[in-house]
Amino acid sequence: MQITVTVNGTTYTSDVEPRRLLVDYIRNDLGLTGTHIGCDTTSCGACTLIMDGKPVKSCTILAVQADGSEIRTVEGLKRDGQLHPIQKAFKEHHGLQCGFCTPGMMMVGSALIEQNPRPSEEEVRWAISGNICRCTGYQNIVAAIQAAGRELAERG
Repeated sequence: MQITVTVNGTTYTSDVEPRRLLVDYIRNDLGLTGTHIGCDTTSCGACTLIMDGKPVKSCTILAVQADGSEIRTVEGLKRDGQLHPIQKAFKEHHGLQCGFCTPGMMMVGSALIEQNPRPSEEEVRWAISGNICRCTGYQNIVAAIQAAGRELAERG
């Protein structure tokens, strides 16, 4: 089947098998390997990206279901050569260790702070509750998301 999607501002038209997962299409067909494959069951959140403004787990969405959608991956956070506040905050607040969950956490976090730039700790923890980190204990991830939100709020 032929699909057309806009990923990180670039429009792609591709022929895909009807059963091809969106995560495989993003990684293998488009070469955007920041979206990680973790569990294939929506349990870990490593494959989270933004589709039509909402965080989704791309391991359980077929590429054909994304036809006509606008998608943002972790590679699309950077703008005009500048890191997104969430990328800077993860670095500054040590919000990562092994880095495997980081793209999904950043995508969920960026979606949250775009809607609510000053989330409480509880709101951040609820937002990331569908993403698993096996390394950090989450505190630095929460701090990073809140710091990025404050930066966005200060920018106006």
